[in-house]
Amino acid sequence: MTARIIDGKAIASKLRARVADEVARVKRDHGLMPGLAVVLVGNDPASEIYVRSKHTQTQAAGMASFEHRLPADVAQADLLALIGKLNRDASVHGILVQLPLPKSIHTETIINAVDPAKDVDGLHPNNAGRLASGFAALSPCTPLGCIILTRSVHASLEGMNAIVIGRSNLVGRPLLQLLLNENATVTIAHSRSRDLSKLTARADLVYAAVGKPELVRGSWIKPGATVIDVGMNRLPAADGKTRPVGDVAFTEALDVAGAITPVPGGVGQMTVACLLVNTLRAACAIAGLPKPGV
Repeated sequence: MTARIIDGKAIASKLRARVADEVARVKRDHGLMPGLAVVLVGNDPASEIYVRSKHTQTQAAGMASFEHRLPADVAQADLLALIGKLNRDASVHGILVQLPLPKSIHTETIINAVDPAKDVDGLHPNNAGRLASGFAALSPCTPLGCIILTRSVHASLEGMNAIVIGRSNLVGRPLLQLLLNENATVTIAHSRSRDLSKLTARADLVYAAVGKPELVRGSWIKPGATVIDVGMNRLPAADGKTRPVGDVAFTEALDVAGAITPVPGGVGQMTVACLLVNTLRAACAIAGLPKPGV
């Protein structure tokens, strides 16, 4: 068996095109211009790349893009003041504070300061609580992208056995809730789980989001399972540089799985696309319009 490789780049491109069509429609029919504000504290190279990508793709979708760059030594009070200003700004419908923040900033305080209606990262306790209760909420972008990628393989996830390896607030916990909303049967595993290989071997759907390079081996995977690799790690390469790898041993898994996402080119492509979806949904909800068709 050779697994089908799930093309996250192509799926994300189609999703961004649908968002752009819906943005054009709400502009035309309702005079609404969705706006996304991204706040970057410091100059972390990886964060710089993400912010640049978000800005480019937001504008390409026809939305307003607002960037706010602050120095790494910014006072927490000044960052909170900026968030308060964005909360009150009617032209801003989505606010994303790029993580991680410097150690001098209390991340939880910043997350809690964002208006839940504009929390397009889906991290505010109000949105997390609504998601956990099965209510409509802005969901974190990466888990939402995982579900979309899975549904490119399976029309329905109902009754399927899924394992989520990793329990972070950014991915593992919200992904668990989204899978429950799809009526999947879900196991969540973590660093303290026993017999992880055996737990994984029972799953029809495997989501690896633990941040350990090539942790999940091909021998762990149930033949024909769908594997969604959220990991983004770097290992030494033969040329003395580094190469990107996921949390799954890709070459091994390719011979066993039914479908698998590559790293890069899989989940990462979906995260920004889902950020655009959340911004459009937030804009329509704030304006009292029906949920858009994305």
